[in-house]
Amino acid sequence: MVKAYLRYELSSTFGVVTSNSALVHDNSGKFVVTAALENVAVWNIRQGTLVRMLVAPTSAEGRAPAEVTQLAAAPASLHVAAGHSDGTIRIWNLETGDCEVTWTGHRRAVTALRYNRNGGMLASGSQDTDIIMWDVVGETGLFRLRAHTAEVTDLAFVERCNVLVSGSKDGYVRAWDLGTQHCFQTALGQQGEVWSLDVDPAERQLAVGGVSAQVHLFRLGGDVSDVGEAGPSGREARTKEVLQAEGSVARHAPERVALLRYSPSGHVLACQSAGKALELFRSRSEKEARKHMQRRKKRKRDKASGGDAQQNGAAEPKAHAAGDDVMASDLLAPLQVLRAKAKIKAFAYGKQTAKGVLATVTLALNNNLIESWSVTEEECKRVRAVDAPGHRSGVRALALSSDDAVVLSAAAGAVKLWNPTSGACLRTIETGQGLCALFAPGNRHAVVGTKEGSIQVLDIGASQVSDTIAAHTAAVWSVVALPDSSGFVSCSADHDVKFWEWEVTTDAPAAGAAAGPGARRLSARHVRTLKMADDVLCARISPDGRLLAVSLLDSTIQVFFMDTLKFFLSLYGHKLPVLSMDISSDSTLLISGSADKNIKIWGLDFGDCHRSIFAHSDSIMQVAFVPDTHYAFTVGKDGLVKYWDADRWELLLTLEGHKAEVWCLAVSRAGDMCVSAGADRSLRVWQRTEEPFFVEEEKEKRLESLFEADLEENAASKQAGLDDAPAEAGTALAGRQTLEVLSGAESIADALELAAAEAERHRAFAADAAAAGAPGKAPPANPLLGGRTVEEHVLAVVGRVRAGDLEQALLVLPFSDALRLLSYLCAWLTRGSRVELVSRAAALLVRLHHAQLLATPSARVPLVRLQQLLRERTQGLKDTLGFNMAAMAHLQRALKDRQHSAMA
Repeated sequence: MVKAYLRYELSSTFGVVTSNSALVHDNSGKFVVTAALENVAVWNIRQGTLVRMLVAPTSAEGRAPAEVTQLAAAPASLHVAAGHSDGTIRIWNLETGDCEVTWTGHRRAVTALRYNRNGGMLASGSQDTDIIMWDVVGETGLFRLRAHTAEVTDLAFVERCNVLVSGSKDGYVRAWDLGTQHCFQTALGQQGEVWSLDVDPAERQLAVGGVSAQVHLFRLGGDVSDVGEAGPSGREARTKEVLQAEGSVARHAPERVALLRYSPSGHVLACQSAGKALELFRSRSEKEARKHMQRRKKRKRDKASGGDAQQNGAAEPKAHAAGDDVMASDLLAPLQVLRAKAKIKAFAYGKQTAKGVLATVTLALNNNLIESWSVTEEECKRVRAVDAPGHRSGVRALALSSDDAVVLSAAAGAVKLWNPTSGACLRTIETGQGLCALFAPGNRHAVVGTKEGSIQVLDIGASQVSDTIAAHTAAVWSVVALPDSSGFVSCSADHDVKFWEWEVTTDAPAAGAAAGPGARRLSARHVRTLKMADDVLCARISPDGRLLAVSLLDSTIQVFFMDTLKFFLSLYGHKLPVLSMDISSDSTLLISGSADKNIKIWGLDFGDCHRSIFAHSDSIMQVAFVPDTHYAFTVGKDGLVKYWDADRWELLLTLEGHKAEVWCLAVSRAGDMCVSAGADRSLRVWQRTEEPFFVEEEKEKRLESLFEADLEENAASKQAGLDDAPAEAGTALAGRQTLEVLSGAESIADALELAAAEAERHRAFAADAAAAGAPGKAPPANPLLGGRTVEEHVLAVVGRVRAGDLEQALLVLPFSDALRLLSYLCAWLTRGSRVELVSRAAALLVRLHHAQLLATPSARVPLVRLQQLLRERTQGLKDTLGFNMAAMAHLQRALKDRQHSAMA
């Protein structure tokens, strides 16, 4: 008989304030948007609260979303673009929290995102060395730019001359003409990699930073008129250079540049290093730069008059152009050096509110922290921070309260208590470096074992450490409660297993205080000790209170009787130390997880090994049984959470989501919830659902996902091989073929086949009816059409293809299907259905199959008809849009006149 299980799914993720090098302010300036692993978090930094978590959807194949690597805020709307490590780009609406657009154009991680000034276009760069221009309004890719030979690190628009500037790890800065879609100028950014660049708001200068100790400046020449005569293609060709070198300004930080950005006013240039420093420069106006140049030249003349004129004149750097002595040092003046307590991952400018403040800077630090700083002429001052909703380091231990209402997480320096349902941080208690934890009976206290060897008793209500016990002389690796709730057992690297009983102590009254009973607090009293021959890594007590199991550094598990501490069993078989183990609720099975990547299931009656299973691709950090069952969860350094059946020795589920090593887990008393955490600082709650699943189906899904991943990898490698071209390779299509694109193309082809079969069925039915002498009778409806006509069905299928994938889906279609689709386009335009979609599909088909259409006589009739209909329908849409815009302008003028009259 086939057994069914209930599925566990990710219900919530919390504990991450910021991750990776992505931080932006929204267009209103009220909120800070950060990357939170695969999600996007929106924070109110003034209140220190999470406003909204934008959760990325899972893929059609059930894969977990990739990590967010870059963010860009739209300048004219409440939208944010997020680039992911798998090359996907998503556009989020911050007001509604919806993902409105998803693009799959890059093959590798997105490393640069930049909107143009009006937010209508988005440029993206990637580790695959390509730059893609996206039409935000049309939700589609425009073209792909290729010339760089290494990862694209940053992008910037020069709006007045329709130019895009890009920097790359190949050491070059390239200027692209977006009209002709080609690279017309290449400048050597500096010796080494180019890591960041930015254009000032006035579009006068370009700042470039990399591995050197200088910030390089370029003057932005050229404008709309700096183009030559129209070429044979009808597009104008640029004839003048845009990037003109002006020199460099020295930096103080020894690390490479990570990010360069001008403030919105253009008065401040911030240079983030790869360390803890953020250097700020004040940008001088042309008038101020001239004055500084004159003073510098005067000092030079005065110095030269002392006899060193020739030597100093030779040492003076050359100007960027003849007759102009303004240098980079005249344009930028050092302002302040902001030093944070941790490495800076990203920064963004906030709104300036106070007088005398030159800039407000928000920092994202690598210890899961957001800070806001104000910069003045005199100092850099930290204003506020968002630190409570996350740990500063990885989570090493988890514990659930007896009612499963609170989850405790322990990390270096602090213990936090969370509501697992809402993800809210309830308490933060400063402790030592916690390695293990458990709740005391009543859930008002908790015990934490530290790396220093002490055991700390926490008073949760008072949010403080009520007692610190010097329990061991080395790290405390495990604490486990006694079944009768009378105390707990701790084990340590000092070879000792110690038994403790709860006790309530009374503190002596403070000196000078009134006489009376002192404060009562919970503590623990040492009862007995079990000496072992090696470091003890884990201890577990059977629920019936009969056995004590301890795992040692010598890779064995020793089982003792609890009452007498006499030796009972020795379980050996692991090749590396057992890092975690657990005993089932009926005290019959013991499951152990080891650094040798295997789990072993043991019987506690005779100590026999029921099964050894290769479970993870890296060390197994913790295992835990689901209460009252023989199902178990395991977590490992491979970042996976796995669900097992210990009776059938089968893998049931693989739960993906963590982006780094998973170090700990906790299972609820009812077994309906599992919490996991690890090096990525995120706490993930996996909830049991009512959806049943079967093991064989899950095996098939895993095999299919592996097969599809291999297909995608092979396709990507083939495409990369075809796309590898020398520098100045030019442009290509923006999208790429994915499984979703192929699925969309197959659905269109199936719809066209169904339509053709339906038309043939109608003709055959009409012929049979005419032969029988009973014309006029319609054939029975096809249930596959869903009550729609053939044209409506094909249109619905084409409309379901994502806008960004439509071009690639039509490219996959064979020419016969494309020719058949042209006739349907004419029918849709005649009825006025989805004019924008049909117009775009028509343009794509004609562009993709231009040569074949010219050589096909049967294509002439639909093309001529399509030309007439497209002109009529698009002109009608244009007239409607113009009428609406004129009406809106009229209403705005009327509203302004009414306001002026009311004020008068």
